[in-house]
Amino acid sequence: MAASPTARLRRICLALPEAAEVETWEQPTFRVRGRIFAMLHAAPDGLAVWFKAPPGSQELLLEAAPDRFFRPPYLGHKGWVALRLGGSVDWAEAAAQIRRSYSLIAPKRLAARIEGDDAG
Repeated sequence: MAASPTARLRRICLALPEAAEVETWEQPTFRVRGRIFAMLHAAPDGLAVWFKAPPGSQELLLEAAPDRFFRPPYLGHKGWVALRLGGSVDWAEAAAQIRRSYSLIAPKRLAARIEGDDAG
């Protein structure tokens, strides 16, 4: 049996250095040293993961795949993006987006640890 989207998201996030899960607003949030880099959002229209994107990426993702990505409320104006977790999810893409978000939020020394992993 396939893992639930929540379990898969948890596995991706908690594999990152010093990542921790904290329930906030009755939803799991994933943090590094207290700062959120990803969060699960359950809404009537389904599950989504919200993550921080580099400048300019939000517009590119929303244009390229509006069926999968959307601008989340509250954080969308800060460049965050949401990925729908319903239907067929490209989990490699989801992991890459989450890792990139982590690298934008984490202290440089921790971010460098995953960048080194990506190179090898």
